[in-house]
Amino acid sequence: MFSDRIHTTHVGSLVRTPAVAAYVRARQDNVAVDEDAYAAMLRSEVEQVVRRQSEAGIDIVNDGEYGKRSFHEYVVERMGGLEHRFEGVPTRAHFTGPERKQFAAFYAEYEPNSTVSRGAWFIVEPLTYRGHALLQRDIANLKRAIAGTSQRGFMTVIAPGSLDTNLIDLTYNDEEKRLFGIAGALREEYRAIADAGLILQIDDPWITGMHERLSASDYERWVDLRIAALNYALEGIPLEQTRYHLCWGSWNGPHVADVPLKDIVRYVFRVQAGAYSIEAANPRHEHEWRLWETVRLPEGKTLIPGLVSHATNVVEHPELVAERIVRIAKLVGRENVIAGTDCGFAQSALKGRVHSSIMWAKLESLTAGARLASAELWPRTET
Repeated sequence: MFSDRIHTTHVGSLVRTPAVAAYVRARQDNVAVDEDAYAAMLRSEVEQVVRRQSEAGIDIVNDGEYGKRSFHEYVVERMGGLEHRFEGVPTRAHFTGPERKQFAAFYAEYEPNSTVSRGAWFIVEPLTYRGHALLQRDIANLKRAIAGTSQRGFMTVIAPGSLDTNLIDLTYNDEEKRLFGIAGALREEYRAIADAGLILQIDDPWITGMHERLSASDYERWVDLRIAALNYALEGIPLEQTRYHLCWGSWNGPHVADVPLKDIVRYVFRVQAGAYSIEAANPRHEHEWRLWETVRLPEGKTLIPGLVSHATNVVEHPELVAERIVRIAKLVGRENVIAGTDCGFAQSALKGRVHSSIMWAKLESLTAGARLASAELWPRTET
């Protein structure tokens, strides 16, 4: 809760620098790298990206996800019980939704290599967490970079349900056991981040993505189980150190099949998190700010609306950002709003959604808009 002004943050994934991208590409191509040189480079790059966020005026910062290859695939390096295979890989749900069929010609041009198999990760043994060293590296880099500043740090993690869509089960043979097996492994990561005093952001894009692929009754059962698994993983972590991010996907496509926020917000509120990060800037969902006219934000919770978009290279005007903030803040309470972004600016380490220079301009516009909104929401009393 903030009583002085609108504070700012973003969703997490920032466009990687050439130095970071070069190492990711080398690993992807199975080229040997100097691990000591990589570690030193990563420390330096995290310090610089935190400094850039500070210069842009961001209050709650992260490491740009520089130590990860993507917002979800990073987990496969940190879990035991997984095996990568090219045989027996089914068609993924990612490429079978109604929008993909309606706009097949567009997607054939936009993602020409999307159906090329990169293999898949199979669960071949009960899952365990073994990424402690990598996790502690990332925690140490971020904490070092924010030491001595007024900034708070956050780290992103994947939700059990969204990770589940990328795994093929050869072990549990039971949906509930598999999901709680994933959650049991991930909770080690969740707790380590919280224990380090950082804010834990849970990324859960499939909470929206599966709605268009299932009947209403099947979706309700599907989402109930995944929220239960997520809440199990979050047990014991203070609410004020958690925030839950959902989106409708970071790709720049039609999004005509996106589920309306009003149809799923009741599920979102069941997630035991202190804040909810939700897209509110892209043209398919900006109108949904009116939802807060009739839906009450739960007591003690914070809303992090997206106010600049990752899906366009147009830089939003600060006055537009301020307008978006004010209309939401007047409905949910100015002290309950943190200004954020719609989604990450990079889908993965090697796939940015906007140019890095534009990304920083957007973050600067976000903070400028927050200052304008703060002046309107906290007017000075004449004496």
